[in-house]
Amino acid sequence: MTEASPPRLDTVAAGDAGLDARLVVERGPFRLDVTLAVAPGDVVALLGPNGAGKTTALRALAGLTPLTGGHLRLDGTSLDRTPPESRPVGVVFQDYLLFPHLSALDNVAFGPRCRGATKAEARAQAAEWLDRMDLADHASAKPRRLSGGQAQRVALARALATGPRLLLLDEPLAALDARTRLEVRAQLRRHLAGFEAVAVLVTHDPLDAMVLADRLVVIEHGRIVQEGTPADIARHPRTDYIAQLVGLNLYRGLADGHTVRLDKGPDITTTELLSGPAFVAFPPSAVTLYRERPAGSSARNLWRCEVAGLETHGDQIRADLTGELPLAADVTTVAAAELDLHTGAAVWATVKATQTHAYPA
Repeated sequence: MTEASPPRLDTVAAGDAGLDARLVVERGPFRLDVTLAVAPGDVVALLGPNGAGKTTALRALAGLTPLTGGHLRLDGTSLDRTPPESRPVGVVFQDYLLFPHLSALDNVAFGPRCRGATKAEARAQAAEWLDRMDLADHASAKPRRLSGGQAQRVALARALATGPRLLLLDEPLAALDARTRLEVRAQLRRHLAGFEAVAVLVTHDPLDAMVLADRLVVIEHGRIVQEGTPADIARHPRTDYIAQLVGLNLYRGLADGHTVRLDKGPDITTTELLSGPAFVAFPPSAVTLYRERPAGSSARNLWRCEVAGLETHGDQIRADLTGELPLAADVTTVAAAELDLHTGAAVWATVKATQTHAYPA
């Protein structure tokens, strides 16, 4: 299969290339104030709990929600007053929003036609994009005859067919079943890797963000609370939401040598040598549970807890514990049975210092 080159806009000055935005949107008591700087070729994922402002930020970038303040520049050109249809922006919505009465080919051709291409030119470009998406055999199919994965790829082709300098993806895999999601995620990663402009992804799924994005921006209550590479975010969470997202127990306290005295709770011994405000984190898999206090235990990180709840977590059982130190612990189903874990059961939890990770707050 021959790879068709995507349409390209005129080259912009290197210093002006990319996205430079401060998005300020006020809606009643809610205020979004987010700054984004993204270079061409980079994929940024916006993460955050429901109501954090992710979708508002995406709609502001698309021009669908007006800015209350701030600015929006793309490749050095201000888009603050540019109507949505005139922006060099492609959008893939969560539900794809394909035109039900048009074929896959004409859905993709719609954008080029709106930009002034003749019908023949637009259809030729659309055919090239469907070929790139391995959908050439479905060019005449209406959306209702496409699978979820095929519809997602048609929506992506439609967004890319206009040669956008900014690609916006709003929960692009949310409507897919687990098996299709795995396949389409891999395909989307391949297409994003070859995209030469800016891409911004909104997702609730940490795996989508970790796999697809070069950089994560975490938003809570309309503000950026952390940003960095997926590896850095996973290694150094700074809020409870991020810790839960990457599957870590997270605490904050005051470090004094190898001890972190928690703001609320006992001390935790770590291997890092720190002084001052600090976070300490460890995975649920690092926790060992006992029904009786381990005899002769020299473990410094030993806490008496109570099982508040149990749930299946992959091939393990995750225990939600309260007590001296609220935490999550993962055990095998065999271990859970041997320990007779149940809601209300008293347990002792230990974590080796070598399995904790402390870092400055």
